[in-house]
Amino acid sequence: MIDKEIRNISSTRLFIQNFSRKKLGVACAIIISTIYLVGIFAPFLAPYDYSETNLLKTQAGPDFENLLGTDRLGRDILSRVIWGIQTTVIVTITGLLTGSLILGLFLGLLAGFYKGIFDFIVMRVGELVSSFPDILLIILLAATLRPRITNLFYKIEDNLNISGLISSGIIDYLVIGLALLPLSWFGTMRLIRAQVFSIREIEYVQSARTSGAGTFRIITKHILPNVISPLIVTSTFGLGAVALSEVILSFFGLGVQPPRPSLGAMLSDVSGRGGASVSVLTNHPEQLLSPIIVIWVMIFCWNIIGDALTDILNPKKN
Repeated sequence: MIDKEIRNISSTRLFIQNFSRKKLGVACAIIISTIYLVGIFAPFLAPYDYSETNLLKTQAGPDFENLLGTDRLGRDILSRVIWGIQTTVIVTITGLLTGSLILGLFLGLLAGFYKGIFDFIVMRVGELVSSFPDILLIILLAATLRPRITNLFYKIEDNLNISGLISSGIIDYLVIGLALLPLSWFGTMRLIRAQVFSIREIEYVQSARTSGAGTFRIITKHILPNVISPLIVTSTFGLGAVALSEVILSFFGLGVQPPRPSLGAMLSDVSGRGGASVSVLTNHPEQLLSPIIVIWVMIFCWNIIGDALTDILNPKKN
């Protein structure tokens, strides 16, 4: 037990040392951590509430009171960007946990270990779903699921005589999570499945099976630790894709609903779907650039971190 703990500490220390040599990766990790902390502590960092309006100061440019100016309803742009980051943080974390990590890992382990009919069914279902255009399928699912989930929550509130579930925004996150689920699991599952195919033939795994070890023990003790590295890499790349998908859904009005802020909803509002005009884009480009820059930085940083982790965890690919 002590030797195992020492090996784990040494592996962690080696990983930190190798990652610290990736200067761009370290810089992106610091940036993405800062962005996520801003989102988590949005209620304390935002200078104004996201729905607070000032009709006497609409479409105002940046000044000391509103560092990024105000929108057409007099809402502070900086505050709405900060609150929009919180929405993206929630969606990326929940989307990652429900899709890539849990479902993708679970199905990948079972498909790779058992093979046969289960593997065939999982692969054909995944290939069928992935053959649809990603964005169109996400939009279709979100548009189909929202009214049904909303009606379900209305019934829950009526039957249990409670309130606040719908106004809390939980429906928005649930719709986005379920819409992304069919697309987020297959890539992870296929990667884990390929890893398990090779690991299950290694001598110590075969020895464990010969000695009478159960399936659960073999998977958790011998196979799972060996697929963690590629899982971390693919999940890192997936975070950027989830963030972009949430922005697209909110842009089309199928993601986070007003008055809750979203970076995608801000783009929609400024680009004309919310009543903005070309003159707004010309005279106040900060309203469009603010959410775009945040989105671009997040996706860029996650991709750079993913590349750095690939170099460290899969040195043979260098």
